Amino acid sequence: MASSLSSHFLLQLLLVISIIQSSSAARKISVTDQTQEPLLFQYHNGPLLTGEVSINLIWYGQFRPSQRAIVSDFIASLSSRKPTKAQPSVATWWKATEKYYNLVKTKNSSPLLLSVGTQVLDESYSLGKSLSNKQIVQLASKGGQKDAVNVVLTSSDVAVEGFCSSKCGTHGSSCPGQCAWPFHQPIYGPQNAPVVAPNNDVGLDGMVINLASLLAGTATNPFENGYFQGPKEAPLEAASACPGVYAKGAYPGYAGDLLVDSTTGASYNAHGVNGRKYVLPALFDPSTSTCSTLI
Repeated sequence: MASSLSSHFLLQLLLVISIIQSSSAARKISVTDQTQEPLLFQYHNGPLLTGEVSINLIWYGQFRPSQRAIVSDFIASLSSRKPTKAQPSVATWWKATEKYYNLVKTKNSSPLLLSVGTQVLDESYSLGKSLSNKQIVQLASKGGQKDAVNVVLTSSDVAVEGFCSSKCGTHGSSCPGQCAWPFHQPIYGPQNAPVVAPNNDVGLDGMVINLASLLAGTATNPFENGYFQGPKEAPLEAASACPGVYAKGAYPGYAGDLLVDSTTGASYNAHGVNGRKYVLPALFDPSTSTCSTLI
């Protein structure tokens, strides 16, 4: 029987915990991979994330208010009490995670409702411009300590241990060839032209993709004993199991047939609050064992 997370908790969503699709060390799953060898996600009997959860943002370095709004509007779009009428939407994308909960028939638990919590600004680089994993944990502790997920976001002039070589997390425009695809030309693989970022910011739009992936994994595998496939130390989770897939027709080096804004030429696949548009990753559908996209 599934368990749910009912007691007070703190999750620190660190920039160093996940290997994202654009990293050279990430597993690349092509259409052929999915066709010949379907992924079989396993539920490991641990709690899923439930109830009202605040997403606290710790901004380390220099970010303009307009940049911070791109991320906070994305989070607000996930579980907005006033859903976006335009479709496809961020809320519809997030609703796909409910399939994980439905499969295990979680009882006596509240639906997961995410909201923007505290935003902490550290514009003076209090720990310097080269951060270790230990210092990232220290920064994460500046957020709320109850029923919260704390997210540290670093500006492009900050070096973080392990970034670019093996992971991206949510790291602005640093190493864009690895961490900001499909908005930047990839370092490896097919060299298709990059798409135009929906909010006209390669770093922040790439950050949203990575944050979306991490949040989906956090909801369905918060303590490394929920839903995942592969080794616990490097699991494939709800979004990381579908690297590089954003719309139907995707193949290595091509994000898929994204929608295009007729005015700006920007690509997107989801509408958010305040008129926002975003590109969000495919999510693994545990009921069909396939990667599911919004469009």
